[in-house]
Amino acid sequence: MKLQNRILLYFSSTVITLTAISLTVIYLLFAEHREQEFRQRQREKIKLTIELLAKYKEMSENLTEMMDRLTIHDFYDEKVLIFDRHKDLIYESVDDLPIANRNAILTQLSPAMRELELKENGYEIIGVYEERANTHFYAISKAYDKFGYTKLTFLRNTLIFIFISISALVVFISLFLSKRISEPIIRLAQKLGRFKVGDNPDYTALHTNTYELNYLNEKFHQLLKRTNESFDFQKHTIHHISHELKTPIAILVSELERIGQNQLPGDLNRQLEEQITNGKSLGDIINTLLEISKLEAGQEVFTQAVRVDELIFDLVEGFNLIHPTFTFELNFFPENIDETRLEIRANRMLLRQAFQNILANCISYADNGSAKISIDCSSPSQLKVQFSNSGKAVSQEEQKYLFNHFFRGENSRGKGGFGLGLVLVKRIINLHHGTIEYAHADNQFNVFELTFPLR
Repeated sequence: MKLQNRILLYFSSTVITLTAISLTVIYLLFAEHREQEFRQRQREKIKLTIELLAKYKEMSENLTEMMDRLTIHDFYDEKVLIFDRHKDLIYESVDDLPIANRNAILTQLSPAMRELELKENGYEIIGVYEERANTHFYAISKAYDKFGYTKLTFLRNTLIFIFISISALVVFISLFLSKRISEPIIRLAQKLGRFKVGDNPDYTALHTNTYELNYLNEKFHQLLKRTNESFDFQKHTIHHISHELKTPIAILVSELERIGQNQLPGDLNRQLEEQITNGKSLGDIINTLLEISKLEAGQEVFTQAVRVDELIFDLVEGFNLIHPTFTFELNFFPENIDETRLEIRANRMLLRQAFQNILANCISYADNGSAKISIDCSSPSQLKVQFSNSGKAVSQEEQKYLFNHFFRGENSRGKGGFGLGLVLVKRIINLHHGTIEYAHADNQFNVFELTFPLR
């Protein structure tokens, strides 16, 4: 997830959630307050009614009319029942609102249970046991708090409007802040994305007043500067060393070829041919290293159409001159092949060096003087080339270091080399967007499989 979206999500969701919780708590607290306030009014109404009944009981014939006049405007929809100590009804308000469970309420009221609160379809019901002037009364009040519910509905609608308004405002502010915070980082990332090793980096400031971002920008510039300096040193070192080696090697090969033009004994002539081939191979390795250093400097890879089978045939023919007793078996799969699938886009010199290193490994580590080469062109999207030879395999523990610089496994004891051949092969294959994998069977068989994408 992008930083801008992450800031927007986290900030807005946090504030909106807290706002929703706060407004919900306000609504619930007001609803509880409304209920308590209304029931308190019901209690006061009951007490006043009982007090009047106890005081003016001798005026009983006019009492009901007088009480109704006093209370007619108290509640919107109300029914009040007053019972004497024997639970006989002595007063009933003029409202026709029924109280279906009044007997159950009366049964529960007693000196031990002086008050009972119920709710029924939005109506508040309260039962009270009240003592007055050496006697006691039972009272039941059922009423609907229209005014309170109206205020509660208004509060609910107001809070919903406030929540929607705050949410929209928070999202807008979050968008603005997330863009403001992430914009300098995005500009810095874009500068880094355009940077290539060897180029002069853009040292312009980020135009932000955030200390951490300015500090990050400064440190990135220092890192880019050191990277360029290290790369320039490496590039110049490789060039100098390579050029210093190429000239004497070329002279050596030329001198050996001149000597080979003379009549020499058969064995000496064969050894001379081997030295000439080895010298040329060393020159090819130096050229390959130079080419790779150029590619890593950002230069485009020069590619052309290369027939993989023809390149392998050419290399096998050269190795047969140096190692005439070693044999290579070349197989194609399937038998009826499409020759266009044998052709890939590659840098011929680099690919030749990669195959040459693999074939040299087969010769060095085979224990029966032979190796197999399998070319699988059955897939229309990729070409697989497999090199296999019998011999002591690389252990499971050593396989993870197989393509590391200067690594030599247990099976390489007593054999020449510097542990750079497979490293070079992997770098070349990666430059061609391919893969190289190693496998072994029964700890006595080594297999290298190279996969190349087809055009």
